[in-house]
Amino acid sequence: MYDFTDMRKFLLILSLLAAAVSCGTTKVREYKVKVVREYPHDVTSYTQGLFFHADSLYESTGEWGESTFRTVDLETGEALSRMDFSRTYFIEGSVVFGDNLYILTWTNQVAFVYDFATHKYKATVAYPREGWGLTTDGRQLIASDGSSFLYFMDADLNVQRRLRVTMDGKSVRYLNELEWIDGKVWANVYTTDTIVIIDPSDGKVEATVDCRGLLPYKERTRKTDVLNGIAVDKEGRIFLTGKYWPKMYEIELVKKK
Repeated sequence: MYDFTDMRKFLLILSLLAAAVSCGTTKVREYKVKVVREYPHDVTSYTQGLFFHADSLYESTGEWGESTFRTVDLETGEALSRMDFSRTYFIEGSVVFGDNLYILTWTNQVAFVYDFATHKYKATVAYPREGWGLTTDGRQLIASDGSSFLYFMDADLNVQRRLRVTMDGKSVRYLNELEWIDGKVWANVYTTDTIVIIDPSDGKVEATVDCRGLLPYKERTRKTDVLNGIAVDKEGRIFLTGKYWPKMYEIELVKKK
């Protein structure tokens, strides 16, 4: 009588291998953007951080001697209030976490902490990396430094976890401005018109967003810089802009065919 035990084991191993291969080659979803509405954006803003908190829109802007943090009127693009920084600081990403406003600097190796309600200065904290993007999932801060890594930090900016971001097994570098949307990290990829949507559990890119052509050629000048700035409001509407862009766009994702 034929013994099927070894055959069953063999078939089980084949099925497990097939499942592993399938999981490892999951296709990255590809989207493009559909503009729902456009808004004015201050063309002098070198956008580094962009986020909504409650009903208000906030933006941090960079460049030496031009760095600011502002409360922005969405309808007009004008600054309702602003903090200006010394020309010795180049401001980067920003976010509200708990009762504090956190603002990164690019190469100064410090971050600033303010009381969010009053915008009163609280502390300057050592930050031993370049500051690029900053967001929060409500439980921790999440930062980028231009590499392929995301840094998950506590309220004192201590790194609790470092996560390498990959797509098809390869590192994705130049992660820049960040936003937490529906349990995923959205990141601008610096110098490109691409946004990647990252699974924060394993760092894998689940989807890409092609933003080419978002800002029409006729709206561009010699000073117009790259796509940078992702924000989501409490209603789930998503907004994109860029450095020295004259427009901000409310967008929807459309799956590529």
